[in-house]
Amino acid sequence: MIMPMKKVCLAVQNKHNKDALIKLREAGVLHIEISNADSDNLSRVKERKTKIEEALSLISPYKIEKEQRKDSEPGNGRRASDKMGDEAFEPYSLDAVNAPKRPDLVELMLDMRRELKELEEQQSILARECDRIAPWGEFNPQDIRELGLPLYFYQLSLDAFKTIQQNVHYDIRYITISENKASIQIMVLDKEIPGIPYFALPEKSLFEIEIELVGLHEKLEALHERIKSFADRRPSLFKEMAIAENDEKFEEALAEFKQIEGIPFETGISLICGFIPKENLDLLKARAAEHHWALVAADPGPDDLTPTKLKNNRFAEMVYPLTGFLDLVPGYNEVDVSGWFLLFVTVFFGMIFGDAAYGLLLFITAIICICKTAKTGVPVAFKLLLLLSISNVSWGVFTCSWFGVEIDKLPNFFRDISLAAFSTAKGTSQAIVNQNLQIFCFSLALLQMSIARIGGLIIGVRKKNLRLFAELGSLFMLWGMFNVVLFLVVSNEYRQFPLFPVSLFLLGGGFILCFLFTYYEGSIIGSILESLKNFISVILGVTGIFSDIMSYIRLWAVGLAGASLAVTINIMAGPLLGSFLIFLGTIILVFGHGLNLILNTLSVLVHGVRLNILEFSSHAGLTWSGIAYKPFTETSNK
Repeated sequence: MIMPMKKVCLAVQNKHNKDALIKLREAGVLHIEISNADSDNLSRVKERKTKIEEALSLISPYKIEKEQRKDSEPGNGRRASDKMGDEAFEPYSLDAVNAPKRPDLVELMLDMRRELKELEEQQSILARECDRIAPWGEFNPQDIRELGLPLYFYQLSLDAFKTIQQNVHYDIRYITISENKASIQIMVLDKEIPGIPYFALPEKSLFEIEIELVGLHEKLEALHERIKSFADRRPSLFKEMAIAENDEKFEEALAEFKQIEGIPFETGISLICGFIPKENLDLLKARAAEHHWALVAADPGPDDLTPTKLKNNRFAEMVYPLTGFLDLVPGYNEVDVSGWFLLFVTVFFGMIFGDAAYGLLLFITAIICICKTAKTGVPVAFKLLLLLSISNVSWGVFTCSWFGVEIDKLPNFFRDISLAAFSTAKGTSQAIVNQNLQIFCFSLALLQMSIARIGGLIIGVRKKNLRLFAELGSLFMLWGMFNVVLFLVVSNEYRQFPLFPVSLFLLGGGFILCFLFTYYEGSIIGSILESLKNFISVILGVTGIFSDIMSYIRLWAVGLAGASLAVTINIMAGPLLGSFLIFLGTIILVFGHGLNLILNTLSVLVHGVRLNILEFSSHAGLTWSGIAYKPFTETSNK
């Protein structure tokens, strides 16, 4: 459910602004409205954050060696990098603006980054110069300059050279320096060749440049080794980042204080506004009374960007890692569908992966992760993985899918526990199985979108708004269109749908209700006139229901594609497993099924999640346009 919020404004004496923010941060309940306010301190903190990110990116390619990890353990006192421990560096502080007495770790690493960039640029320049000179061979350019003769060097394609030879207007004297299949290098005496740029003599010989490249390579290797020795400083940099993030949030909040005009700053009052869950309002009132702040609380207005705080049971909370990854937040005035979202995405996951063996791999992975984190607290993501893997195994058992192995080659036990309606293991024809799976997909569409419409109907009843009849009309059209879809798509000689005429009445009645009440604002006549103005949209609403139901067929199609790929992988690897190429066959199996797992994961995000955030959400009136509730609190060290 979405927790009710209050908009609050605090009035604080200007001289106590920082102290007030410290107390608010300790309380950790106020979501401060952040605008584009800026300050010098905020700019400095952002610059510091950027530097820390650059320092982390510098050592990101390197892993911590065992020796470094041992040196960095508490109590050893030294680290691999320059044989200096953390105590040798100045910790960052926003207040320490003067030059530190000890070296700054971040600045030291950025110096190495700048040096690395300079050396790489020099290496690139010399490498290009080396490639430019190489066709001319080894020579000393200074000797040529000392001759004092008008000599011009050209590197020409063979076709261009033939053209020059055949054209009497050029009239040049030249000496061939070298020649290959693609080009020729010549030295021209006395004058330039018109319209053709000549080869500029280098400052140094090819040998000297190659010597410099060797020296640069050695410097780069030494610098890379030095940078690598700082790989064990990640914990220190993460601490620096946590400090900078806290300072950034603090300075952003400090910049949000609005001073009341006309009063001197020293004696004036500043206001800061934000949002707080209604259940935490008493806590903030107590803090305000304790520190002599003035506080005003009111319900959020329609134009306020009110943050959304969700509160659900432990089951529904398992969807948070997925919605957090996709940055999906319902609007404050919308409905929370976390439980339904989780329920259906779990079913979709199982249908798209569709293989019990894949599910067992995910199940074992989830169990291992849960066991390893049991003492410190199991992350919700691992619980979600466990739930999804169970769905995957269940659907694979129902359809008798085990690593794409042909059904007649599976043990009888696997065939016995499958469902005859969804598997050919018990003699059901493939055509009937496909039809049953299609009906199941459309039934899921009917169930999920009916839940969305019934939710809107309940809200309309609570608000006593006649627009609830429009929701009822949409529900009728949904049921009617479901029968139309079955009649048009999956009906054959094995199944007939005698309810088709009834579906036409449902569609007609639902359309009339939507036409009359979709735009109802207290007047039926006004609603009808609005429907006439938006007649195209009303018609598209009917066809939209058809396309929404049809969209669920993707669950069957994508699952079928994944199963076909698994079968193809087995066909490719099968002959190799019974020969001396068994090693190659094993590689094909591991790589192929691993790739299929990755593709299935992407399919869940593209198709399974899409059905929730588009088809289902559109019927539930969800736009996912909300902003998450983020209270002003301190960031913990990473």
